[in-house]
Amino acid sequence: MPRQVHFYDQPERFVAGTVGQPGARAFFLQASARGRITSVLLEKAQVAALAERVEQVLDEALRRSGGSTSIPAVAPVELVDSAPLDLPLEQEFRVGTMALAWDSVDECLVVEAQAVVEGEEDAEEAEDVFEDDENGPDMLRVRLSGAMARVFAKRALDLVAAGRRPCPFCNLPLDPEGHLCPRANGYRR
Repeated sequence: MPRQVHFYDQPERFVAGTVGQPGARAFFLQASARGRITSVLLEKAQVAALAERVEQVLDEALRRSGGSTSIPAVAPVELVDSAPLDLPLEQEFRVGTMALAWDSVDECLVVEAQAVVEGEEDAEEAEDVFEDDENGPDMLRVRLSGAMARVFAKRALDLVAAGRRPCPFCNLPLDPEGHLCPRANGYRR
């Protein structure tokens, strides 16, 4: 089956969002423009890693330019997006591999999320497949301005932090009814 690439150049909206209650949330990346919506499923750790890396790439690009680029130091308040994910929420694929790059010519951040490649044999073949645009795994590719990338990272980091509180003793997430703390020999806290 040919590869499907969902490409957004400066989308109207690019956000990380969740569905469900803390402890049972599903995390999504969602891009939308001109009535078209693409949603991909990923893990909480992937959202956190992506947001942190976006911040690092933007900070490095800002540092290298000596402040002459259009990247804001913090997320512009007027662009902050706190709205829920757009509906209908239809998962295109589950994210496996992600990549980031700063395009210094167009002054934009390029985010790529590729579908998970199933099985060990497929994973080994994937290295060759990624170069073949026609037969590789499905992909979401988004080009963002520096300001929009800052807003994405802020929302994503806030989203990850909004989960369950950590236990003060073992740092594992606390359920509403507590948890069996390994540092307290299994007694409830």
